[in-house]
Amino acid sequence: GIVDDLLVYQYEPQKYLLVVNASNIEKDWNWCVAHNTAGAELENASDHMAQLAVQGPKAILALQKLTAIDLSEIPYYTFKVGEFAGEKNVIISNTGYTGAGGFELYFYPEAADKIWQAVFEAGEEFGIKPIGLGARDTLRLEMGFCLYGNDLDDTTSPIEAGLGWITKFVEGKNFTNRALLEKQKSEGTVRKLVGFEMIDRGIPRHGYELVTEAGDAMGVVTSGTMSPTRKIGIGMGYVKPEYSKVGTEICIDMRGRKLKAVVVKTPFRK
Repeated sequence: GIVDDLLVYQYEPQKYLLVVNASNIEKDWNWCVAHNTAGAELENASDHMAQLAVQGPKAILALQKLTAIDLSEIPYYTFKVGEFAGEKNVIISNTGYTGAGGFELYFYPEAADKIWQAVFEAGEEFGIKPIGLGARDTLRLEMGFCLYGNDLDDTTSPIEAGLGWITKFVEGKNFTNRALLEKQKSEGTVRKLVGFEMIDRGIPRHGYELVTEAGDAMGVVTSGTMSPTRKIGIGMGYVKPEYSKVGTEICIDMRGRKLKAVVVKTPFRK
């Protein structure tokens, strides 16, 4: 299964930062310690770092006011370290989980209030607003991004989840459970993660059962919501491979009501 989904920041050939899901800090730390067969020097720096994700197409305009670093020169999924809002050693990363562009900022917790205030002053003219994980969740789902604990967990494999692109079977490079994952890639899996859109009116929710028109179980909804931009119910879930083809009609059991949906290619929002 998948222990977590995370970002790896490379500072130097032998210095890395792992950015994990906050709820998985202890689990991930224990896994790294247990699998440290190379004698790497490990540090759990979680208590010494704070993070803000400033997302949206106008994030770059607001944040550029606060740093001399040219943010347009930071390619997607890369980072720079420098001064931001008068604070030194801030990690400025061109990443985010909304599909709308933006940056993630990492800094010492003592600077959190100052940086928060500076970001909101810089973004005021663009209508910046604070949002929580619930709002972020609707945006990441519209992009078809997986969420750990919903679409990914210790019982799912990256091949089942359609994440073969991050599971590289390079010759001579071994990694945990490579043999089974390689077998799944060549022989197929017993279930696949798909995206679907509602045909009938209804909002699919995590845990709802996916069924055939005859009522036979075929899978389960892992993520679901009302798309704020499409104004229809959308979701993802694991189904048997024979029901995973785009255009296949499926049903969601919503509290005893069988509502129709159709398998689609993600992202939901083009």
